[in-house]
Amino acid sequence: MPLLHLLALAAFPALVITAALKDVTSYTIPNWISGALVLALAPASLLGGLGAGALGVMLAVGVAGLAAGVAMFALGWIGGGDAKLFAAAALWLGFPDALPYLAWTAIAGGGLAVALLWTRRLAPEGLAQGPAWVGRLLTPGGDVPYGAAIAFGALMAFPDSLLARALSAGVGA
Repeated sequence: MPLLHLLALAAFPALVITAALKDVTSYTIPNWISGALVLALAPASLLGGLGAGALGVMLAVGVAGLAAGVAMFALGWIGGGDAKLFAAAALWLGFPDALPYLAWTAIAGGGLAVALLWTRRLAPEGLAQGPAWVGRLLTPGGDVPYGAAIAFGALMAFPDSLLARALSAGVGA
């Protein structure tokens, strides 16, 4: 059983890191990543021994995350893949762990935007001749791959979440 707990515990970070890398290199987050996060929650919750009440709260937080993501998408602040990733990660975190997730995501997003603004302004011309994704990332006025900030916020909040603690207890069993 401990190996299953370890795999369930690793699924969340592996998927959000994959989403961040895809977003940075292609400005897209494939639907399969958010879908896999949603689908992996059920077995992870069962392995963690979470009850119906905890799952209900997690579902409510995921729905709230989806509503917030759709609103941010409608305002043009983030892309559609970002909105789905934001909701799927919120689903895993539940309450109250969604609050630090929001804070870390906002901090990381602001830092990423400032870093890209400065890098785009100061980057030597030769950097744009590297891989195509670097050129896109350094294009002045270009988009910000906010999936990286979402992943950072999720990774910062996850270790203290109810689900991560429950799965970690099973790993040590």
